Amino acid sequence: MSRRPRSAPRPRRTRAAVAGLVVSVSVAGTVVAASLALAAGVVTMARKVVTPARRRSDDVRVLGHDPVAGTLTLSADADTRLPGRYSFWFDHGRGHARLGEVVSEEGRRVVRRVEAVDQGDLAAARAGRIGGWLWRSPRDAGLAVEDVEVGTPVGPAPAWLVPAADGTDGRWMIGVHGRGVTRAETVRAAPVFHRAGITSLLVSYRNDGDAPRSADGRYALGDAEWTDVEAAMTWAVDHGATSVVLMGWSMGGATVLQAVTRAARRDLVVGVVLESPVVDWRTTLRYQGTAMRVPRVVQELAMRLLQSPRASRLSGRDAPVDLDRLDLVEQAGQLQVPVLLLHSDDDGFVPSTASHALAAARPDIVQLEVFEVARHTKIWNYDPERFESVIAGWLDRLPRASARTARSGRRSSAG
Repeated sequence: MSRRPRSAPRPRRTRAAVAGLVVSVSVAGTVVAASLALAAGVVTMARKVVTPARRRSDDVRVLGHDPVAGTLTLSADADTRLPGRYSFWFDHGRGHARLGEVVSEEGRRVVRRVEAVDQGDLAAARAGRIGGWLWRSPRDAGLAVEDVEVGTPVGPAPAWLVPAADGTDGRWMIGVHGRGVTRAETVRAAPVFHRAGITSLLVSYRNDGDAPRSADGRYALGDAEWTDVEAAMTWAVDHGATSVVLMGWSMGGATVLQAVTRAARRDLVVGVVLESPVVDWRTTLRYQGTAMRVPRVVQELAMRLLQSPRASRLSGRDAPVDLDRLDLVEQAGQLQVPVLLLHSDDDGFVPSTASHALAAARPDIVQLEVFEVARHTKIWNYDPERFESVIAGWLDRLPRASARTARSGRRSSAG
């Protein structure tokens, strides 16, 4: 009986080559997957930075409402514990109440006084969010106001005009709100300027939900929005302004800093007030990225993407963002007017480090007022007396633009 011949054994080198090929393919696949994940993370972060948020989450739970006692019990966090007076938005932004002092705090519950309910049914609220506005318009603050429109490069933008207490002598303040909010954020500053005899123009700008959209519908972090502020300066001059103080909150601070260093009629600006400002976007984006546990390499590549003439389109923007030009610590030499800077070291959103750095770079013109527990853009809410006394004192020391400067501004406007 014949036997079948045995198959020749596979050479070891062949088996090793196959194993090596399998490993190589596996490694290559892992590298490709990792690269794709990295690229996706970079684009996601870049898009998040420049895309306006149309709805904010209700991140505070309502644990109880006592209409007889006039109190509201909320879940405890850094914002609900803060002393002061605040907005409480509920029902996905459709309801609004004004909250006063903390009545009691125990464990994970905070009880606050309810000053007023402006809209909505607070008794039916199950969640909401704390905001710093308090007032939704100058009328809520007891101020006379006129609704006006400013012609900006993207179209007519609504604004509030708040006349000075005793008529105007030509001194104006232009208030510029921050990212993801509206001009209502700026109302808190209007009373102190009103009492100082200064007219306030509280403006909207592209992509904020009140003003028209830009062509791409994306933020430029101040690198384009400043032209809307320049338009407001022109409007103010055409309506009697002879000098201007620019005031900005958060991203509005970055926008104001660009206006005061780039606008054609920046000679009309006699001073700048900044509240919780973005002075350097790289510092802010790194801080926020770290807080959200975004890897450092993703943070850095996302910032490069935003600056790239070609790759920036992946973020949805039509043009790159010049982060170097937006760094006012490095560009501090361009500042030529007094700056009052208010920032809390526990900001939690825009770190105060760049504000400290700007004050150190220009101690000749920058006055830094440091707070410790006021959080982000809530300095007036936390300590209105200090907020207003500091601004009032600073205003008293400001120079005033000459009539010649004002006439020059009007000629520039006409041209």
